[in-house]
Amino acid sequence: MKFTIVFMLLVLALTSCRSRQDAAITIDENAPATQSFFPVTNYIYGQIEEIKQAGINPIKIDSTQKNTDSTWLKVEELSSAFDAFLTPVIDSINLTKFFTESSFDDKTIGAYTFTYTPLPNLPDSISLQRWDVYVNPVTNTVKRIFMVKKDTDNRELQLTWQSDQWCKIVTITANKDGQESVSSVQTIKWNFD
Repeated sequence: MKFTIVFMLLVLALTSCRSRQDAAITIDENAPATQSFFPVTNYIYGQIEEIKQAGINPIKIDSTQKNTDSTWLKVEELSSAFDAFLTPVIDSINLTKFFTESSFDDKTIGAYTFTYTPLPNLPDSISLQRWDVYVNPVTNTVKRIFMVKKDTDNRELQLTWQSDQWCKIVTITANKDGQESVSSVQTIKWNFD
């Protein structure tokens, strides 16, 4: 009797295992590949948090065509200093239907460059025009981020974020003839080494 029960359990276990192995996995080769964007917004928030944790007050240097002025930026003002570049949230959830990613190994600057460019269906409500992420191929860390946006006054805003060191916000305006010029440059530096 014991032998029969053990035999039946063994047969049941073998047949149930076999049926799982015979199940075929179906892959739709025509399905579009999902893009995975580098989470730029989270990265910048992480950098801001590192500055706060280090207790560093960055220096902010404002330059226009006529004047240059500097001031120490309070830790509480860090997020607001970068507000223009923290929305929309750049990640794989929000922007994959509006932007496409391309990448290459840029030997001239020693970085893998990930470039995100808009698809033709970019709505007017998205002010982000494009962005690039530069990754050090040796350390596999972000070296730099570059972003281009248009603001509500149709000015072009460019952010260059040098990881763990500084960032620069360049504002470009166009005159009535459409000729563009740099109207201001704001540099925020937190690494003084």
